[in-house]
Amino acid sequence: MAEIKEKIKRLRDKIREANYNYYVKNEPTISDAEYDQLMRELQDLEESNPELVSPDSPTQRVGAEPMDELGTVEHTIPLMSLDNAMKENELKNFVDRVKRNLPPNSKVEYVAEPKIDGLAVELVYESGILVEGSTRGNGYTGEEITKNLKTIRSIPLSLRQSDRKVPDTLEVRGEVYMSKTDFEELNARQAKEDKKIFSNPRNAAAGSLRQLDPSITSRRPLNIFCYSSGLIEGTSFTSQEELIQALPEWGLRVNPYIEKCNGFDQMVKYWDKMEERRDSLDYEIDGVVFKVNSFDQQQELGTTTRSPRWAIAGKFQPREKITKIKSIEASVGRTGAITPVANLKTVEINGVEVSHASLHNQDEIDRKDIRVGDEVVVKRAGDVIPQVVKPIKEKRSGNESPYHIPKTCPVCGGKIVREEDEAKHFCTNINCEAQLKGRIEHFASKDAMDIDGLGEKIIEQLVENGLIEKLEDIYALSKKELMNLERIASKSADNLLSAIENSKNIRLARFLYALGIRNVGRHVGQLLENNYTSLKNIRNASAEELCQIEDIGPVVANNIANFFSEDKNQNTIDALLQSGIELEIPEKDNQKLEGKTFVFTGSLDNKTRQEAQQTVEDLGGRATSSVSGNTDYVVAGKNPGSKLDQAQELDVEILSEEQFEDLI
Repeated sequence: MAEIKEKIKRLRDKIREANYNYYVKNEPTISDAEYDQLMRELQDLEESNPELVSPDSPTQRVGAEPMDELGTVEHTIPLMSLDNAMKENELKNFVDRVKRNLPPNSKVEYVAEPKIDGLAVELVYESGILVEGSTRGNGYTGEEITKNLKTIRSIPLSLRQSDRKVPDTLEVRGEVYMSKTDFEELNARQAKEDKKIFSNPRNAAAGSLRQLDPSITSRRPLNIFCYSSGLIEGTSFTSQEELIQALPEWGLRVNPYIEKCNGFDQMVKYWDKMEERRDSLDYEIDGVVFKVNSFDQQQELGTTTRSPRWAIAGKFQPREKITKIKSIEASVGRTGAITPVANLKTVEINGVEVSHASLHNQDEIDRKDIRVGDEVVVKRAGDVIPQVVKPIKEKRSGNESPYHIPKTCPVCGGKIVREEDEAKHFCTNINCEAQLKGRIEHFASKDAMDIDGLGEKIIEQLVENGLIEKLEDIYALSKKELMNLERIASKSADNLLSAIENSKNIRLARFLYALGIRNVGRHVGQLLENNYTSLKNIRNASAEELCQIEDIGPVVANNIANFFSEDKNQNTIDALLQSGIELEIPEKDNQKLEGKTFVFTGSLDNKTRQEAQQTVEDLGGRATSSVSGNTDYVVAGKNPGSKLDQAQELDVEILSEEQFEDLI
């Protein structure tokens, strides 16, 4: 047995080294035939000795059982999106802003890299072994796709040992993509087999990664470039440059065109060079990314709620074509936002057929003077979303007609409103069919009604089968109806019905948040609960009255008043209350935490994080999700995340769970 173990180890090491030389160093050392022979030999030995199979063996990339649905993963550190620079002056503004926000005479270096047009993912390695992989998702929570990522040969199942210590924990971010050559070959194969043809390499990569059957993903030619990290434990880095040098040593592939830039002029040269090189690359890039090199400087610059202040994406000039607007329609999004969409005479832009383009909002239409019947210049913004650049007024015949967003929703007939100083129009009907799935998902979410089990896939089935047409229909669902849905067995149906029943006793603040009123988050819901003795009083409050509450401005006040002025919404609230929902409004005698802001990190023993946040708000304080200079206390439970480090750097007072209990 010892001899077989040693032989298996030698084969695995040879295959891993071959993968490293091929994918990371781009210097193949053995032929495809030799590689296949090594793999077959290893497979035979493992089949004969299944007890010796390990999860990081090269043979374990394919063969996992199909999944019923993709799970979700909460990212330890959010995967934020980047602000864009479309022109040199916007890049100059970024560079100047970085200098202003760092100490005088700070030397600032930047790391520049191509912006790969693929799907952002996160890989998590524990003790050098790949244990989890996920998509970027909304930046905070992504889809769990570990089995699918394991099928990609350029992703090591175990990190390569090198002179640099392998971290105890390494969360590495990257972009999964499909090369142009592989994309063409895949589509040719799909066409031959009478299967779906993909519109572009990015869609092909994204669709391949989201397969429920990993064996399908394994047949798709996917690749990865790694470019940043999340949580790292067991080693540390001082700069982006140092990180990028370390990743290949551990077998993680990075782009060969990453360069360091000293200042604005070198950044512009890099941007121009990559735009010229763009078409010669065998993978799609839609821009470049510039990051402040020093991690200390990155930390000092910090982040906004959606993007880091130390990085920016320089976008390439999009390709443009001329076509004609046949008509304009009002499209209703999942949040009720009304977007005017131009129906175009189909035109091909950069290999993609474009027949619709966003006109964004009424102001944009008026500013550009876009009319139905116009000949227009169309581009793919960021080479993804088609939009109308301008009309060609010289070609007008006089038959063109202006367009105005309607006053009632084209889907449900509900009232369309536009708040002062806002660009978008919105449908205010809570049960608008176009918004219904998104509304239900929000209504059932953890911070709202907390209906465990009522997720996106189930909601989709419930709506499409006509079982939920209005929010209140959730409380009329029967076990028989649920068991007629796919993947819902008796126990699952019982659990969901139990969660629905348990949601009927709810705090007023969370109920208000669950209704999905624009700009009414947990904090505003809590403010309303704190300032009113009943839901009835809130429903009857005027915008002027609501504005008297500290932290509620005119825009939010108008949103609340408009929401409750819609008869359809009032009817829905009445129906929800009649279905058995009981609202709890606790006494507000003790406000000892008034004016104090808390952040929680790690797991608590005696309360869930949600319960702890609610306790703070009941006592007049505020619970937020991010640490800043305005944070008074960070409560650290077991296994705290990066928020603890941020608190220490900002000199914010840190409390244990016991100290927090004493304080309250």
